[in-house]
Amino acid sequence: MSGIPTTKTARQARILELVTGGDVHSQAELAELLAADGIQVTQATLSRDLVELEAVRVRSERGGMVYAVPRAGADRSPASGITRESTEAKLAALCRELLVTAEGSANLVILRTPPGAAQYFASAIDHSVDPEILGTIAGDDTIMVVSRDPQGGAALAQRFLDLSR
Repeated sequence: MSGIPTTKTARQARILELVTGGDVHSQAELAELLAADGIQVTQATLSRDLVELEAVRVRSERGGMVYAVPRAGADRSPASGITRESTEAKLAALCRELLVTAEGSANLVILRTPPGAAQYFASAIDHSVDPEILGTIAGDDTIMVVSRDPQGGAALAQRFLDLSR
């Protein structure tokens, strides 16, 4: 891929391709993959690119940590035509893959995930177009989802459970 321009946009597009196309375990590995394509990048630049792309490390099916990007390559703008149905399908897939438990209380929902997956899952929830969700806070394996409805926690928890089936 020696024809890749050296612009930031082109570099980040290639990072997205590499991260979504296979398991990338570390920044050093990603830098080597980019170098093989003729893209030289410093560790600091690569770190900034990963932050801007919202890449996080999650536990893979084989148990190792890999980089993942929520809604890779999608325009995250609400005006982009992304529908609730399309994000609902993506959330359902993530629920089936990552949701361990969901419990609601008042306007809060606590979601449990495998270790290392909470931030990735929470980012996908935050980028959904669901008007019921005010926002999330994520740790390593736990997400707190805040419902707009003062008593909507239990119903929202049930919705996540339903999506996981």
